[in-house]
Amino acid sequence: MVDAPSYGVGTDWRRFEPVLLRLMDVEGSETLSVYRDHGGYTALEKALAESAPDELIELVKDSGLRGRGGAGFPAGLKWSFIPKDPSLPKYLACNADESEPGSFKDRYFIERDPHQLLEGMLITSYAIAAELAYIYIRGEFVHGTRVLERAIDEARQAGLIGKNILGSGFNCEVYVHRGAGAYICGEETGMLSSLEGMRGEPKLKPPFPAVKGLYGMPTVINNVETLACVPHIVQYGAEWFKSIGTEKSTGPKVFCLAGHVERPGLYEYPLGISLRDLIEEVGGGMLGGRPLKGVIPGGSSTAVLPPDKLDTPLDFESVAEAGSMLGTASLIVMDKTVCMVKAAANLAHFYSHESCGQCSQCREGTTWMAKILDRIEAGRGRKEDLDTLLDMCHSMKGTTICFLSDSAAIPTEAFIAHYGEEFEQHINEGRCPITPVERLR
Repeated sequence: MVDAPSYGVGTDWRRFEPVLLRLMDVEGSETLSVYRDHGGYTALEKALAESAPDELIELVKDSGLRGRGGAGFPAGLKWSFIPKDPSLPKYLACNADESEPGSFKDRYFIERDPHQLLEGMLITSYAIAAELAYIYIRGEFVHGTRVLERAIDEARQAGLIGKNILGSGFNCEVYVHRGAGAYICGEETGMLSSLEGMRGEPKLKPPFPAVKGLYGMPTVINNVETLACVPHIVQYGAEWFKSIGTEKSTGPKVFCLAGHVERPGLYEYPLGISLRDLIEEVGGGMLGGRPLKGVIPGGSSTAVLPPDKLDTPLDFESVAEAGSMLGTASLIVMDKTVCMVKAAANLAHFYSHESCGQCSQCREGTTWMAKILDRIEAGRGRKEDLDTLLDMCHSMKGTTICFLSDSAAIPTEAFIAHYGEEFEQHINEGRCPITPVERLR
């Protein structure tokens, strides 16, 4: 890897040079030769030659790396939960399902820079003493699956995967497993159930996967982007990683910017860049210069933020303080032409369709939520509907096996809280206040 630029906490994001997306515009970036030409696999060599597994775990803990898949749990801490018993087989499972509406960052790592992911997986496997690693990929990513399998073959032929990697005595195999297109398999225990060949249904915790995971054995589950950060931490050190971002939200972050902006796309900047800067400067401003109406900051399962939150720094703590979650940092920007009732109904239908049906609060709640929102949007709403929806949301949060029920309730609550007048207009006037002509402007 090339020398990394040095930063200080709070460094202006305009000075930042991409680390994770450094090969985005390089031809042949998915090949082993190009990846090695840019310093690839030197971090793996360094880890195997210079560090004991426990030292790598402490390094990642010291870096402050938090999971990039949505929950933001400290990665090194998760690794440290793996039992040290040498008689137990350990596994690494990479969550590459990426089914969250609004998120398309992991697809880049899979299709354009697969060796960065593989290097991170191999270092992680060495740190937790896992000799078998799986990439659970979204079933629709057919091209990505082929790219990953070619990359694994290249790495195996080069002695980077398999037996006695780089002469170190460390063994590790990596396999790709395609899912069947279920959102619920993005939840870690649902993913493990699917990986084992069963229905993708989440399980009650504890026990947590680090203690009893894949095939009942200790398992670490990390997101694609989380694992892609690992080689850079090993290569440049924990202090370098901590010099990027904020004190509690360290490192670079890949942001997905979608919706009504002039330049949607993938952008890498330090955690802590403001919502305003990402939309107005990085994204080129609102599409057609129309006013901002709201932003979903972390993928569809997070609460929408109104325009008065535009100066919120995009880090885990600040977004939570603003009333939402950073999640996958997948921003959906909506302008004045969007009917917020229709947007809420659209999300409710998605979660109703994706519920695995185990928990009645989720199975019934998401279905009735979608029906009530449809009724309001069609101009047939009742005055008691908003109270009914809010009561349902309260009953659906924190009462089920996994987070899907919460993922439906949280956005609905936020849409009603910030755009209640629009909901009331639908009910009182029997129509959507945003006319088709306005939606075209």
